[in-house]
Amino acid sequence: MRYLETPSGAVRLPAFFPDATYGAIRAGSFEDVDAAGLMGCEMNSYHLMTKPGAKLVKSLGGLHGFTGYRGAILTDSGGFQLYSLIRENPEYGEIRDKEIIFRPDLGREKLTYTPEKCMQVQFQYGSDIMMALDMCTHPDDPPDVQRRSVELTVKWGERCRAEFDKLSAKMAKKPLLFGIVQGGSDPKLRAECGRRLEAIGFDGYGFGGWPLDSDGNFRADILKMAADAMPDGKIKYAMGLGRPEEIAALVKMGYTLFDCVIPTRDGKFYKFLYILDDEHRREDGPVDPACDCVLCKHHSRAYLHHLFKVNDPAALRLATAHNLRFYGRLMELLGGAE
Repeated sequence: MRYLETPSGAVRLPAFFPDATYGAIRAGSFEDVDAAGLMGCEMNSYHLMTKPGAKLVKSLGGLHGFTGYRGAILTDSGGFQLYSLIRENPEYGEIRDKEIIFRPDLGREKLTYTPEKCMQVQFQYGSDIMMALDMCTHPDDPPDVQRRSVELTVKWGERCRAEFDKLSAKMAKKPLLFGIVQGGSDPKLRAECGRRLEAIGFDGYGFGGWPLDSDGNFRADILKMAADAMPDGKIKYAMGLGRPEEIAALVKMGYTLFDCVIPTRDGKFYKFLYILDDEHRREDGPVDPACDCVLCKHHSRAYLHHLFKVNDPAALRLATAHNLRFYGRLMELLGGAE
């Protein structure tokens, strides 16, 4: 069985990190994460930078002290959120060769986000796993955009590596730094990006870009290109991907780390069990007889159906606990199959 060593302890692989965007598990708790057998969470650097602010988080003991969570914390670079917002509305800012300029409110002062700032913020958070800043693209973007993405991702990766080494030089337990492999749907660009990032040296490598085409189809071929471009023996991180069937396929490609919002934001169970369907109103059995979560051990489908009908907050809490445990069981199953 493989493990990833972090300052907050060993993480069993493959691993799924539920998203705790603002430092909280939506409709759940970190106790639910622990009970599910999951050993880490992903938090959003950009959103935490806006609310409550990196300086405040640092003053309260970093994300571990602020949230009380003791498992491994991975923070993204914030680049994907800035890219997405600028792509949606170019008036929000621009991606320059040396930094990202962002104006979330045209009446407020602009935010200048550099690779150095990206690292400084994540050190303020006290993250266990940090992501280097990259330039994201869509697979359907033209070749010149993909080329620029690779060039900036590599250059920014070098700057992140240098700032990371400076900030961690005197730390007894150093966090991990991951680079991100870009290149769109071009296998040569993906391979080139992987080689150049490997020469810089990172503890792990993440899939960069968007895994869906313009029609919403999952591009498994792009994920395979990226996995092949990452050095073997290092963590391969499928960022933002978490559908169970996708995870099973991605593990075969060599990916061992995943995160997504599905278990905390999707009010349905896998195999699409819609608890509000009338057929569950009198069901006295659990949601899943094979599951050992707090919902399945102590409550019936009928009870959960009732909680949702009356809009009781416990409905979302129990559903989230079940969904998290589903992912914990999935990781255990895939780990045993390795």
